[in-house]
Amino acid sequence: MPARERDGLVELTSPPDDPALHNPDLDPTTREQRTWGRWSLAALWVGMSVCVPTYILAANLIQSGMNWWQAMLTILLGNLIVLVPMVLCGHAGTRYGIPFPVFARAAFGIRGAHVPSLARALVACGWFGIQTFIGGQALSELIGLLWPAWTDLGGGATFLGLSLPLWLAFLGFWLVNVAFVYKGTESIKWLENIAAPFLLLVGLALLYWAASRTGGLGVILGQSSALQQGPKDMPLGTWLVGVFLPGLTAMVGFWATLSLNIPDFTRYCRNQREQLLGQLYGLPTTMLLFSFIGVAVTSATLILYGEAIWDPVKLVVRMSRETGSTALAVLAMLTLAIATLSTNIAANVVGPANSLANAFPRALDFRRGGLVAAAVGILVCPWLLLDVYTAWLVSYSGLLGAVSGVLLTDYWLVRRTELDLEALYRSHGAYTYRGGFNPDAMLALAAGVLVVLLGKLVPGLEFLFQGAWFSGFLASAAVYLARTRRP
Repeated sequence: MPARERDGLVELTSPPDDPALHNPDLDPTTREQRTWGRWSLAALWVGMSVCVPTYILAANLIQSGMNWWQAMLTILLGNLIVLVPMVLCGHAGTRYGIPFPVFARAAFGIRGAHVPSLARALVACGWFGIQTFIGGQALSELIGLLWPAWTDLGGGATFLGLSLPLWLAFLGFWLVNVAFVYKGTESIKWLENIAAPFLLLVGLALLYWAASRTGGLGVILGQSSALQQGPKDMPLGTWLVGVFLPGLTAMVGFWATLSLNIPDFTRYCRNQREQLLGQLYGLPTTMLLFSFIGVAVTSATLILYGEAIWDPVKLVVRMSRETGSTALAVLAMLTLAIATLSTNIAANVVGPANSLANAFPRALDFRRGGLVAAAVGILVCPWLLLDVYTAWLVSYSGLLGAVSGVLLTDYWLVRRTELDLEALYRSHGAYTYRGGFNPDAMLALAAGVLVVLLGKLVPGLEFLFQGAWFSGFLASAAVYLARTRRP
């Protein structure tokens, strides 16, 4: 099973045959499977970024003490920062055609890779549940507008905090997601290519509506200061540590999961230039634009309705009732459903599906792994996670930052992008280490997590937790480099 390199792409001359480490969904992509160009990847990012959590992203920053332009700057900076590991990890996917769990074998070992892979999968399952719940809310509101008796089903009784209509809509939207999982990766590419231009047009139309109804963007942004909560004149040092740093960490944490498993997508790219430009065109631009639309439209609701309506579902319901336009409500809810679906499938199913297939290659393939991930997304009760949204982003970003520190240090500084593709699929080879675990990687990962925890437990070191992704990344990278540096 030797490997050959051509035009910067490495491929195996024969497929892997170790049943403990491969199945067709984990094997390297062939040249025939590399059909993604820059616009396919950019469309993927548009489809993932245009969603309700992005729309309300600035709300958490503004409510913590930022004004609108500080929130926009933080969002842009956070996405430019996370773009760096995104592109650097994506390089391995494109060069070797491997998914994230296989890439992790190089640094952590053929068994140790399960630690970062399954940790990333668990976070994705939480996100899957959140997105599915948001989509279910939109579906329930849509049915309620078309059939008012819908909201009375169950007589107001609740189970685990949700009424019967919400449970039915939540599970219905869950089934739509599962259907796409069964159709595989190419169906995801098709969905993103269709959804991306539609979602952008609807977002711009919403921004035009807000500006035209209130007298222009200048009027809207002038009103945005009313959205700001907390003290507005706090000392710079207090603002940087207490507001900006956790906000920036949360923005990095928003896509910290994808910065790890981006090889799951870039393995389908034609070359490195396409994966670089596709991510550059699609990620920071869309996140900034759609977050700005959220701020502008919410500021407009202050002028039009006398209150800030951050939730686009509630805004659409109010608009449709005031105008009496059922067609408007249907279009808006359909848009929310497509936005949520396109984000959920690409961002929160592909990663855990591959991670679970990697952990149990004989029992699970991509489809079965995706089904398990979808089931976990229900069990985590995602509507409860929404109550601790920003704190959750900061907390898990420390773990994912530590994983990134090990992966990128190993791939770029220790191995200089040279991997033994054949050995990644062998139970006994260069990546077996000690019993399948690389002790240096595990120690570095533990060090990164410990540094973040010190910021939570030790007075005076709070900045380590507030900047959890950065703390975890730098600590794990430093320890791993020290342990693996050759004289």
